[in-house]
Amino acid sequence: MFQGTGSDVGKSLLVAGLARALSNRGFKVRPFKPQNMSNNAAVTAEGGEIGRAQALQARACRVRPSTDMNPILLKPQTDLGSQVIVQGKIWGNTTTSNYWQKRHELIATVLESFQRLSSDADIVLVEGAGSPAEVNLRSGDIANMGFAEAADIPVVLIGDIDRGGVIASIVGTAYLISPEERARIKGVLINKFRGDLALFETGLKIIEEKSGFPSLGVIPFFPAARKLPDEDAVAVQSARSRIGFSPKSIRIAVLLISRISNFDDMDPLIAETEVELSFIHPGEVLPADCDLVILPGSKATISDLAFLREQGWDVDLAAHVRRGGHVVGICGGYQMMGMTISDPDGIEGDPMTVPGLELLPVDTVLTPEKKLMEVSGRDAADNTSLEGYEMHVGVTTARAGVGNMMPMLYLEDDNRPEGCSVRGGQISGCYLHGLFSSDGFRNSFLDRIKSRTSQDFSYEAEIEVTLDALANHLEEHVDIDRILEIAGYKPVV
Repeated sequence: MFQGTGSDVGKSLLVAGLARALSNRGFKVRPFKPQNMSNNAAVTAEGGEIGRAQALQARACRVRPSTDMNPILLKPQTDLGSQVIVQGKIWGNTTTSNYWQKRHELIATVLESFQRLSSDADIVLVEGAGSPAEVNLRSGDIANMGFAEAADIPVVLIGDIDRGGVIASIVGTAYLISPEERARIKGVLINKFRGDLALFETGLKIIEEKSGFPSLGVIPFFPAARKLPDEDAVAVQSARSRIGFSPKSIRIAVLLISRISNFDDMDPLIAETEVELSFIHPGEVLPADCDLVILPGSKATISDLAFLREQGWDVDLAAHVRRGGHVVGICGGYQMMGMTISDPDGIEGDPMTVPGLELLPVDTVLTPEKKLMEVSGRDAADNTSLEGYEMHVGVTTARAGVGNMMPMLYLEDDNRPEGCSVRGGQISGCYLHGLFSSDGFRNSFLDRIKSRTSQDFSYEAEIEVTLDALANHLEEHVDIDRILEIAGYKPVV
């Protein structure tokens, strides 16, 4: 199990890189995260959902993602409440305090998934959440040492030197956890190192002397990690927005709503050399020189629509459309662009109906059932093929008798129309996540906004190249043989 001295120390990507490295060595590897908290989720083949990071790790293992890889997924809806996904399906909504009191009840379910996953693997790489040093949350823990103890597995601790204080964070963790938990930690990895390693040799000795944890490797900063999907919204929420764009590129602005979900929809666009994409933060004005505005998915559509209006972005959007700018909404963003959103069953709070942005002639009714499925289809504008997935509550219906309206997509399961497009494609929206990962659709969509000189970039191929490069990077800087020994494998003589 790989635990961290804190959040965002690189656990997810290190597990993905080690998974690919071990897969390259011929091992049957599986990823596992007992409990994840993220609104960035992926759909599995069996129609469930798991954290996006575990889907990437499964890809690194060269297997399809399954719900057993992340049996508990918490999807924040408010500052104090989350939707709880158990083995891929909605378990219910809960407040933070209520969940922390009841989470120990889910350990049997977590172990069931772990054992089922382990039965078909040579090695399982388990990712912790947050830090085991959060000892105030130790009772009933299923994410870090509580799980490691229940499953009786060894632990490797990861520290992030890039943020500073790595010696204190590792030694402090050793000090705060119990002696039994300290004994479970078999070594440390120092992540995101920059500079001259010789200057850190004394630091490594101090860590080993004060904590008792031997070093398993110091990992130099890996710049290409930015090409891989982030686990949660911390990365985009902390990223600085771009003020002003290059006149030669396609300029895209994404509204950073408070409960943004599945924001990795933007990754293929960010990777394009002739695209400049900026997340517009709360308090910022939508740039007047952008070509396209994207309304992303949301875990709380009605409250995020209110948040959007509080920022004045509805006024900015109207001005953007008058200037001839393009707008596209994905999932929750698509719902916001319609005429009304109704929540008769109180899915997101009190039952209500609210006016939408009135950019598309559609109405949405939120429903208790969540639609989770992988789909393929084609672009209604030029028949380009695409793939993606649906992950939403609610049914959106187009208003009858509206001229110049057409579907945005057609889905191949029954050639059913999906989404809505008006003004010759200037304004459009659909439920499909992941559609920009399809190279043909992405190229066609972007060329309708502004012509480009190059279209030879393959996003999916770039992910594979990056995973292999990360695996090679870890092979060079991590004692993987020792990690295998810790996991119970002996080197072949």
